[in-house]
Amino acid sequence: MISVVIPVHNEQEVFPLLLQRLRAAAAGWEDDYELVFVDDGSTDRSLALMMDAAREDERVRIVKLSRNFGHQAAISAGLEQARGKVVAVMDGDLQDPPEELARFLAKWHEGYEVVYGVRTGRKEGMLLRGAYAIFYRALHLVSDIDIPVDSGDFGVMDRKVVDALRFQFPEQIRFVRGLRAYAGFRQIGLPYERQLRAGGTPSYNLSRLFKLAVDGFLGFSMVPLRLASILGFFIAIPTFVLGAYLLVNRATGLILFGYPKTTMPGVATLGVGLFFLSGLILIILGIMGEYLGRIYLEVKRRPLYIVDYVFTATTTRTISESAAMAAPTTSDVGR
Repeated sequence: MISVVIPVHNEQEVFPLLLQRLRAAAAGWEDDYELVFVDDGSTDRSLALMMDAAREDERVRIVKLSRNFGHQAAISAGLEQARGKVVAVMDGDLQDPPEELARFLAKWHEGYEVVYGVRTGRKEGMLLRGAYAIFYRALHLVSDIDIPVDSGDFGVMDRKVVDALRFQFPEQIRFVRGLRAYAGFRQIGLPYERQLRAGGTPSYNLSRLFKLAVDGFLGFSMVPLRLASILGFFIAIPTFVLGAYLLVNRATGLILFGYPKTTMPGVATLGVGLFFLSGLILIILGIMGEYLGRIYLEVKRRPLYIVDYVFTATTTRTISESAAMAAPTTSDVGR
């Protein structure tokens, strides 16, 4: 069976078309399928529309989270509930065309365990496209692992990859595309044209996009911490040389840069240097604080998300039942 995981947050304008296109695309698949919609704290009619679809079609399952936990947490909740031998992940705004899943599944049938989409021809504004391009290339450059450039969460994963993400990656701050790359297995990227939203307004504003970028950088790279040491050496070495030169000038009375020791200028330079170093120290402390804050969040071990209930045409599981189902067994942990 093929599971399609779709996080949904306030997509009432898009959902009817999304469901229609998903069903049309699934008609060409060779296997049975299920549609796992994760309601990430929607405040519009998205949940009601999803539940109506679930009542009409037993292949539609609704995972309602207790509040909005964020896009990456919603994907993780969907992966937890997906039952298929292969699991597809796509956004609910139709920027990821469901028709492309047939190509991804064909590669999975060829033996690839991860097939991810490589975004081409983005339709966003020039500024946003440029920001995305810089982010992916910078992340690829500094990351400790090979995270493919221009690859999002859209793609399909074999059950063994999904189980690895579920049971062997305990971190609370999730960057799913990075975890997917870290998991390894046989992977391949397929280019596809990223579409505009089919309707409504995006839930991912600039602040959330910036947070996701920071999570990617700090979760998969030690370069920001190492950068502090590198900057320290670049500043300390010339400062030491200049300080030694000034000491010689004071001790011997040599003319330095055309000035005797009694009229050596430098008050403004000294002030600018102090402000520069103070700002640099604060930046480095901020970077260390970001890493420390992530350690603090991980140590607390709060749940990544809380499931309110799972709704299908035949049954509704409550939060306690969902938690019991999500708890790994001894055999699961050993996979």
